Amino acid sequence: MASTQITPTRMELTKQKKKLQTASRGHKLLKDKRDELMRQFMIMVRENMELRKKVEAGIAAANTNFVIAKAGMSEQILHTALMVPKQEVYLESNKKNVMSVDIPQFTYKTRTSDSNDIYSYGFAYTSCDLDDAVKSLADILPDMLELAEKEKACQLMAAEIEKTRRRVNALEHVVIPEAQANIKYIKMKLDENERSTQIRLMKVKDMVLEDAHHYSEK
Repeated sequence: MASTQITPTRMELTKQKKKLQTASRGHKLLKDKRDELMRQFMIMVRENMELRKKVEAGIAAANTNFVIAKAGMSEQILHTALMVPKQEVYLESNKKNVMSVDIPQFTYKTRTSDSNDIYSYGFAYTSCDLDDAVKSLADILPDMLELAEKEKACQLMAAEIEKTRRRVNALEHVVIPEAQANIKYIKMKLDENERSTQIRLMKVKDMVLEDAHHYSEK
C-alpha cells in the first residue's frame, strides 16, 4: 500500500526509484551473506560436534584414571600431590573476522617448555594412574580451548544469521513492496494530472477559438 505521506511529483518518483534500486541491491547482498553465513555455520556445527565428542571422551578417561588413583592412594597423599601446581598456563585471546563476525581465537603458552612440569609431585608415593590422569588432562587442554572457540563462534554466527534474516525479511516484505507501491501510486497520480491538464488545455483552446472566430468546435 502506498504511503499517504508522499507527494506525487516527478522528483519524488525519482527518489522512490532510487530507493527501490538500493533496497533491491541490498536485499541481494544480504541474501548472499545469509546463505554464506549458513554454510559456514553448518561446517562449524559439525566440527563442534566432533570436537565435543573427543573432549568428552578425554575428560571421561581422565576422570576414570582419577577414580582409580584415588582408590589406590590415601586421600591425604592425593591432596598433597595436587595442592601446589608446578606448571602454569597463560591464555591469550584474539579475534578473527568471518563475514563481519568477530570470532574468538584462543592461544596458550606454558611457563616452562618442559613437558614433565605438568606433574607437581614426586613419583615415589603416587600411583601411575594419577600420572595418566594428569597427562590426559594436559593432552585434552588444546582441544578444550578449540571447543570453546567453536562454541562461541557458533553462538555469534547464529546471532548474526538471525539479524541478517530479519533485515532480508524487512527489505523483502516491507521496504521493497512499499517503494513499488509508492512508484505505482505516483505514476498513477502523474498520469491523472497529465490527463487533467490536457482536458483543461482543450477547453482553453475551445474558448480561445470561440472568442476569436465565434466558433465552437464540436
